[in-house]
Amino acid sequence: MLLAGLCTVDVVQRVGDIPAAGEKVQSETVALAAGGPAANAAVAVAALGGIPTLLTALGAHPLALLALRDLDDHGVTVVDLLPAKQDPPTVSAVTVRDRDGERTVVSHNAAGTTILPPVEILETDAVLVDGHHPALALRVAKATAPVVLDAGSLKDVHEELLPLVDVCACSATYPLSTKEVHDRGVPVVIRTHGPGAVEWSCEGRGGVVEAQPVAARDTSGAGDVWHGALTFGIGRLGRVPTADELPGLIDLANRVASVKVRHVGPRGWVDEVRGGTW
Repeated sequence: MLLAGLCTVDVVQRVGDIPAAGEKVQSETVALAAGGPAANAAVAVAALGGIPTLLTALGAHPLALLALRDLDDHGVTVVDLLPAKQDPPTVSAVTVRDRDGERTVVSHNAAGTTILPPVEILETDAVLVDGHHPALALRVAKATAPVVLDAGSLKDVHEELLPLVDVCACSATYPLSTKEVHDRGVPVVIRTHGPGAVEWSCEGRGGVVEAQPVAARDTSGAGDVWHGALTFGIGRLGRVPTADELPGLIDLANRVASVKVRHVGPRGWVDEVRGGTW
């Protein structure tokens, strides 16, 4: 499966409470890992038994090598489109509150990074794009495989990108309505609501899939993992899902994300998903 978009280096610190402006607190734990929507989704695909290839921009800086090693350790093949870049990659500062897993994130994302998209698109059974590298997203979305858009927030490129994708998985705060997304040519629209029920719309039908209530320990990256699991399920189909198939695919994504939030740290959840005991 092909996942195209942002890869960051995440510095994740766990605290008793998230500090207010001007306040200092000591963290309980610190973790370093690759992050970003496409990268975390690729780790989820690998944990489920898929073979993910991540198209991104990292470079040769020592911090980039840390991210590459983490992804390699978790079964993700990385195609770095800026392999000679010497500047540091994007670093995300993530703070997770211990009592409920809520998090804050400060990240530069892909701002100011320009990459040249590949001329050829690898053969694959499903594609995920997160839109953080616009030219890359537009190129990869022309693949013949089903294309999933992680639409966590509205980006300028979405106006061009939406007509190219098959599945738009957007957040509750995404400003375009389900009808507006369909009107832009997207056959399948899914809307997540954090830990709440997931809405779907396809073939003139719609419904909701309830999420299993769990005690959250770490919500950081849960949405990315959800999108990765959805893409994995669509990849197994090898085509755009029907209205009858969507609830089962969403349920898979919900269950994998519920494993993610029950575990502390960027990769604490992987072994349970890989073991298939959930």
